[in-house]
Amino acid sequence: MGKLLDRYIHRKALTRWQRDARAAPEAVLSELRLQRDDARRLRSELDALILQANSRLTRPVAGSTHFPKPLGTDWSWRPELWRYPQPRPGVASAPRKARINDEATLFHDCPRQEISTRQIRNTRKHDLSPFSLAVEVFGFEGSFLSLSIELPQEAVQGLTRQHLIRVDCHIEAERPQELFARLNIRHGPNAEQVLRKLDPTGPSNSVDFDLAHLPLNERRMDKVWLDIILDNPRMNRIVLQDLTVCRHHRADL
Repeated sequence: MGKLLDRYIHRKALTRWQRDARAAPEAVLSELRLQRDDARRLRSELDALILQANSRLTRPVAGSTHFPKPLGTDWSWRPELWRYPQPRPGVASAPRKARINDEATLFHDCPRQEISTRQIRNTRKHDLSPFSLAVEVFGFEGSFLSLSIELPQEAVQGLTRQHLIRVDCHIEAERPQELFARLNIRHGPNAEQVLRKLDPTGPSNSVDFDLAHLPLNERRMDKVWLDIILDNPRMNRIVLQDLTVCRHHRADL
């Protein structure tokens, strides 16, 4: 009964606004001013509802952690930047250290700062992540541009040299672009780095980081972070469609 009453009231309100809109060209200015103010307040609430509805109803659903994982995976993760809408969706004229959120930071040494980032909602049928990150670069005179992603503490818990860490990064670029993924592991006062090249043109952009040959102190590993490095990105738009990380056990050596 309550829902039927709500629908009736909604139809009556809609009819009233339709009538007022048709009468607006001839309305008394004082009455028109009141109607405009009421309409603005109503539009603000409607826009908020539409924004939330689009976020929840558009596929993939915000917050999704679904993606293919290798057999034996014991930890997997998609960063928040690719899962949820950010309070600050973009950065224009990015400084040399531009904090995007608590997990992601953009670094560069270009003096011109003609670099911007923007979060984009994914809506295509084959998209697995709810959001993408677009990086646009105009004039670039620096020597490096990288996006640093700090992995959560769960990535370190139980991590051993018998693990492989897989990074899957789906990328689109307006022009051919060389990209690299660098895994960094801090153990005590030391840090180890492993660099792998990404192929944006390939069907799969997965790279595995084998920890077996690194001189790691397993008892002191306390931080892991990933750098996505763009080599000479001048006059290009690079869209990171998805970024996922997982770890799985390797076969015994």
